[in-house]
Amino acid sequence: MLKVARNPDPVPSRRAFLGGAAVASGALVIGFTLAPARQARAAAGGPDLAAMPAQPNAFVRIAADDTVTVVIKHLDMGQGNTTGLATILADELDADWSTVRTSFAPADAALYNNFAFGPVQGTGGSTAIANSWYQLRKAGAAARAMLVAAAAERWTVPAAEITVETGTLRHAASNRQGRFGAFAEAAAAQPVPAEPKLKDPSQWRLIGAKVGRLDSLSKTDGSALYSLDIRRPGQVTAVVAHAPRFGGVVKQVDDRAARAVTGVLDVVTIPTGVAVIARDTWSAMKGREALTVTWDDRAAETRSSDALMAEYRERVKTPGLVAAQRGDAAGAIAGSAQVLEAEFTFPYLAHAAMEPLNATIERAADGTYDVFAGCQLQTIEQAVVAATLGVTTDKVRLHTQWAGGSFGRRATPSADYFAETAAIVKATGGKAPVHLVWTREDDMAGGFYRPMVVHRMRAGLDAKGAITGWEHRVVGKSIMIGTAFETMLVKDGVDATSVEGASDTPYALPAYRFEVHNTREGVPVLWWRSVGHTHTAQAMEVFIDELAHAAKVDPVAYRLGLLKAAPRLSATLTLAAEKAGWGGNASEKGRGVGVAAHESFGSYVAMVADVTAKDGKVKVNRIVAAVDVGIAVNPDIIRAQVEGAVGFALSSVLRNRITLKDGVVQEKNFDAYEPTRMSEMPVVEVHIVPSGAAPTGIGEPGVPVLAPAISNAVFAATGQRLRSLPLDLSGLKGA
Repeated sequence: MLKVARNPDPVPSRRAFLGGAAVASGALVIGFTLAPARQARAAAGGPDLAAMPAQPNAFVRIAADDTVTVVIKHLDMGQGNTTGLATILADELDADWSTVRTSFAPADAALYNNFAFGPVQGTGGSTAIANSWYQLRKAGAAARAMLVAAAAERWTVPAAEITVETGTLRHAASNRQGRFGAFAEAAAAQPVPAEPKLKDPSQWRLIGAKVGRLDSLSKTDGSALYSLDIRRPGQVTAVVAHAPRFGGVVKQVDDRAARAVTGVLDVVTIPTGVAVIARDTWSAMKGREALTVTWDDRAAETRSSDALMAEYRERVKTPGLVAAQRGDAAGAIAGSAQVLEAEFTFPYLAHAAMEPLNATIERAADGTYDVFAGCQLQTIEQAVVAATLGVTTDKVRLHTQWAGGSFGRRATPSADYFAETAAIVKATGGKAPVHLVWTREDDMAGGFYRPMVVHRMRAGLDAKGAITGWEHRVVGKSIMIGTAFETMLVKDGVDATSVEGASDTPYALPAYRFEVHNTREGVPVLWWRSVGHTHTAQAMEVFIDELAHAAKVDPVAYRLGLLKAAPRLSATLTLAAEKAGWGGNASEKGRGVGVAAHESFGSYVAMVADVTAKDGKVKVNRIVAAVDVGIAVNPDIIRAQVEGAVGFALSSVLRNRITLKDGVVQEKNFDAYEPTRMSEMPVVEVHIVPSGAAPTGIGEPGVPVLAPAISNAVFAATGQRLRSLPLDLSGLKGA
């Protein structure tokens, strides 16, 4: 229902929602699993989004002052999806962009379900634009039709004679016009059209155009509120002393010195450690430093990462679970003219978002709770907070804030830091709002890393250089096993996120076998920006490059020969090579260009890297990228996301890793885990493939291709293969 927004709260009433048609709903409890129908739907690629009903009442608010507020069901952690999502609805509505605002939706999976996740409201997998495309177009078109119907009634004219443009309704014959705000209340009484007419692409004014980001001004002048900015009346701050080893638990606590620190109010033991509650963050941190905690490490992970890697490298030599198979790969390789083998290793990686983890929970007088945080998996977070506090989910209200990055870390299936905040509130009796703050060191050493992984592969070539067979094996800890998403994403022991980008390779390999080993170490792991593609793209694209050179065929031409059944990836690769001037390789000594192409999250990305490798260092001079993300809702944001992906991933290509010594994390701040510096950033050119396909995501797909493009460029510059990440430059002869 459209209504005059006298109350700034964007939450639609249940009664208003029931006035329209509902999308699929679902409930979550701790340890929930997706229902079989949901699993089948996910396996089939999800619901028919174009057939979803129009829900203007859930997604748009029009006020008397003509402002149009688009309700955003996803978290914006810097990727700009608030602008992209608002653009979709505003274009169909024919809104005046200068009047468009956004507001984050409450936790309500019935209204705000992410269709890619099943019965879960959440953000991830580069799904925000893709799963909302038809939903928001229909909401905007329906709201427009309701405004037109209201104007037609008031003016006593046929609705077909009314035009809408930039927030104004006009009837040319009677020379009457009015802004949206004048008709909002009357439009609320109109029935919601079952199938509102969507615009033809030729009619779009905002989609595909240069539209300024809605959050730029507030993030520039400091008025945008992040979770870390939340200040509730009487709020206290908490920090937690966690076990130095994963799996360690509190054995004994001496908190006398901590309680003596000025500003410290209380010290409580919770399931994840010892919480120090204080009047401010600094006092809480000083109080934590004064704690004496004895840890019980009997169930803790005590191995070093070197020892774990050695175990992985032994295990990768043995058969694993079959993730993909066609033909007789071993037999085909045995009869080959050439056989190539390669091993790739990948370390643990931290997300290291600029805003560390934090959340605030406040108990209301009526026994309900308000949660203020950068909420990324709202359904899970609401359920976990409710279960921890011993209340039903309807007693927990989530208020999603802007988030200063995530890259996957705020989306834990266990909602770990939400549970921790709730545990502190429970332990202190809810006497004051609690703002839990993780320091940078807490964040870096707190786990939930990109898994450590080993790939081993073997392929055969015939006398003409064509691939005869390919064997591939990967070892790593599953992200999904043991979580609520296991039933949907793990089949016969194979976690789809461990093998994506390789088991489903678009390359036409005549005989192929892919196997996986799931490890069980105690280090908690999580999706990291682009998930399994972070390592599978490096392994696939560097090995393909090796095969091309062994076959004495140009690497671009070699790939194109294997991508005849993948026209969109092929076209993306062709565009990147063309824009980079492929074929004119740098003649300067120690300089080379490399290429990589990869599909992830339904999007296609190719990159050409120009690097200089000298004196044991690699300087990335230029990155030329081509992307196919379907319809480009906002080309500027697409370019920004690819540029950001280069900046984000470059440090993991060149140096970053998380290591353990006797189970203790060694890299705890940016001195040892150094982000990409501005001086290191290459020139980045982004070219968008024109497309009429429904849009897909770009938050993650720019990450996987960077490493192999750089690795292949280093080979072109030096003649030496650097397969594993981060690149080991110490062995570069003459570089």
